[in-house]
Amino acid sequence: MSKTSLILLVVSLLCGPCFAADRVTGLIEATRSEVIAANAMAATSQPLATQIALDILKQGGSAVDAAIAANAALGLMEPTGCGIGGDLFAMVWQAKEKKLYGLNASGRSPLGLSYAKLKRQLRTLGRDTLPPYGMLPISVPGTVDGWFELHQKFGKLDMQKVLSPAINYAEQGFPVSELIAHYWQLSVPRLAQQPGAFKEHFTIDGRAPRKGEIFKNPALANTYKLLAKEGRDAFYKGEIANKIDAFMQKEGGYLRRRDLEQHRSEWVQPLGADYKGYTLWELPPNGQGIAALQMLQILKNFPLKAMGFGSAESLHTLVEAKKLAFEDRAKFYADPTFSNQNLTGLISEAYGRERAKLVQPRAAKRVDAGNPALYNGDTIYLTVADADGNMVSLIQSNYRGMGSGVVVPGLGFVFQDRGQLFSMDKKHANVYAPGKRPFHTIIPAFITKKGRPFMSFGLMGGAMQPQGHVQVLVNIVDYGMNIQEAGDVPRWQHMGSTEPTQSSRNYLTDGGYLEVESGFDYQVIRELIQKGHDVRFGLGGYGGYQAIMYDAEQGVYYGASESRKDGAAAGY
Repeated sequence: MSKTSLILLVVSLLCGPCFAADRVTGLIEATRSEVIAANAMAATSQPLATQIALDILKQGGSAVDAAIAANAALGLMEPTGCGIGGDLFAMVWQAKEKKLYGLNASGRSPLGLSYAKLKRQLRTLGRDTLPPYGMLPISVPGTVDGWFELHQKFGKLDMQKVLSPAINYAEQGFPVSELIAHYWQLSVPRLAQQPGAFKEHFTIDGRAPRKGEIFKNPALANTYKLLAKEGRDAFYKGEIANKIDAFMQKEGGYLRRRDLEQHRSEWVQPLGADYKGYTLWELPPNGQGIAALQMLQILKNFPLKAMGFGSAESLHTLVEAKKLAFEDRAKFYADPTFSNQNLTGLISEAYGRERAKLVQPRAAKRVDAGNPALYNGDTIYLTVADADGNMVSLIQSNYRGMGSGVVVPGLGFVFQDRGQLFSMDKKHANVYAPGKRPFHTIIPAFITKKGRPFMSFGLMGGAMQPQGHVQVLVNIVDYGMNIQEAGDVPRWQHMGSTEPTQSSRNYLTDGGYLEVESGFDYQVIRELIQKGHDVRFGLGGYGGYQAIMYDAEQGVYYGASESRKDGAAAGY
């Protein structure tokens, strides 16, 4: 190594981000420019799916048409994150009405599986919580009904045109991208032994496809063709429902045709919280979106801008706000049809101010849920915007990557294992019950400014999602980053909070731990340790971000895509 190289290495180790000035943006972490286009924009976690969305838009399709087409393609190309065996949530900005719509397309637990029967089954397995794989955590897949609800309200093209690109790729094959191939390889050993046809439909000679290898799924193509021809009833009342029912009865599962027939998505009112002139919108429970709103109501009481991005003080404040919000998340978030929820209190400014008083200079070890009653007042994410100003924020998942591992022969998709997120504590709001929607982690997000659309975005990845929503918004509002920089800069993730699957008597007692990406100054990490944080370095797990921003003055869209994933943003 030359003397100059050695000096540069030593200085970079000592200074870290001090070389940021050699980038045009001044941020060394910024990987690429935003994509800017006047007519339309799409951002997904797989470049081929992004191109499909644009093709649909160019054919005169709406943002919803393009989002469904991209989601169908991702169910084929990224089965490690999504598919029609899972659930869906979406927000749609309707430009003509100047209104934000919310859709909860999550499914319910089987009506024939009682709490007592489930408890007995768990005892035979030597467990007191639901397992991650197999028949027991399977709930009704809500995605297909979600597609058709969205399409009926906002679609322009017929579903045959919308699903045609995914059908063609399923029949002719596509090259598997790098990160998806990695997660696929991790999934096969865990899932190949589950009931049904997982190995037949999702492996090549018993192994996961490699990066760049062509993969086909003709069974999924046939399923998509049936949906395109016969609509959602093919899945919930027709041929697909019959195949699911017969398979489940044969293999000892609990999902039945009756469960599918009774399933319906629900249009819901998004909930918002103002943060310094920007309003972040999330969907109400059974999802976890309002945790981000709770965090913002706490954080607006602190001068984050003055603290500076990536400082020990700002990171400490953000993490402590997360701890407080997540204890409420563990106790209160559940299917609202089965529990009374004081959502107004949870996301109120007054409650946020009171919770903010609990943030101390040192990291809190014990954190309890609050009392909002006193204050009444592996997943994919994609976003699409069209020439009419409509914007779609859509998230869809099997949960735990490829879900339960259970595949009905001939259908080409994996059932989700979302039921694992029920609690078995009878006193818990999220306790298992037949016909109930489990707690959900997947959450789309939307930001308005002065009542106008500003940004459609999301950040996939379990409990990382509300933490990521807040980090992106703070990066834009407090630190002046553009939407690509806001996703590229280093992230943190606090882990160890109480989960909605645990006992209602649980609370955080050890402070949990903080994982940080490379890019934060080591002196900052030392200061966090001195404040009492258990700081660790995690490999991956920091989410998958996609975003579209609308510039109302210029009438153009800005797109951003996650630098940690395979995806792309593109427009025209």
